[in-house]
Amino acid sequence: MDRHLKALEILKSGTVIPATPLALDENRRFDEYSQRLLMKYYLNCGVGGIATAVHSTQFEIRDPEVNLFEPILKLVSDEIDAFENKTGRVIVKVAGVCGKTEQAVKEATLAKKYGYDAVLLSPGGLNSLSEDELVKRTKAVAEVMPVIGFYLQTAVGGRHFSFEYWQKICEIPNVVAIKAAPFNRYMSLDIARAAALSTRSDEITLYTGNDDNIVIDLLTTYRFDVNGKRYEKGFEGGLLGHWSVWTKRAVELFERCKNEKTNGTISSEMLTLANAVTDSNAVLFDGANAFAGCIPGLHYVLKKQGLMKSLNCINPNEVLSPGQDTEIERIYAMYPNLVDDDFVKENIESWKAEL
Repeated sequence: MDRHLKALEILKSGTVIPATPLALDENRRFDEYSQRLLMKYYLNCGVGGIATAVHSTQFEIRDPEVNLFEPILKLVSDEIDAFENKTGRVIVKVAGVCGKTEQAVKEATLAKKYGYDAVLLSPGGLNSLSEDELVKRTKAVAEVMPVIGFYLQTAVGGRHFSFEYWQKICEIPNVVAIKAAPFNRYMSLDIARAAALSTRSDEITLYTGNDDNIVIDLLTTYRFDVNGKRYEKGFEGGLLGHWSVWTKRAVELFERCKNEKTNGTISSEMLTLANAVTDSNAVLFDGANAFAGCIPGLHYVLKKQGLMKSLNCINPNEVLSPGQDTEIERIYAMYPNLVDDDFVKENIESWKAEL
């Protein structure tokens, strides 16, 4: 089977897709060595896909003075290619795409050039556009690449969409998935209902991006009875910034959720675990401070593990919030079952030897 078609099959079935951070050195310069090391880590954790040039990779990579959008696309694609050639496994390549239609199409075209399988189409920064204008934008990008729709939380630049908007998005050919990340139950329900009732329901896979509700999303089946007919839909995978840390445990957690949902018996232990994951996300994503330290929070863990050299972001004002480091150490101690430091320690030298 063609590699791209196989990747789309994996995407459709549901998998673990971490959203990659950007590695910078102490002088805020791109740290290619650490970026490649991070890729070795994710790929050896058993993920099914990688998403880059997304929120956790920092939108500023597109700024002319930074100019890292294309280098990141190429590096991530090259590392996935090398891994696929070595192991025979296909890894789904997802590229973040943003901006108005012209920019989004241009970015999607570049992603296609570097062998990506789908684009995550962000609505961020486009609050001046109407829903119909955003639907037209989605159609234009879908003519270039398979599209993953995106409900982005308002705290980081997203907006509220109507149920009718998602109905229209679900009917667009080549929209292959939707990432629900509004961090809001009502809004997530709109996506599930729109996808379930769509004429293209079987062609659309729902991915949770609700980092505050990961486990429950993966365990839940949404059911809608309409005119005597039953429609069901659920989240089959996750595309998450949270999964860019402790990724080995995330893969194990995903498989556990998948098995319990398939068996039809959800244990009370999973519900307890769901709260532990949410508590850890609240700290890593800095929910107490409107997510101001969400990216440095991820960097803190990766630096602690030796996978990154600094906490730096492109924006020098994007730093850990006061006390966030103490809280991260709290969740380290409180939830050791979520931490994969031992896995990294056992394998990091062999990954470095490949660089």
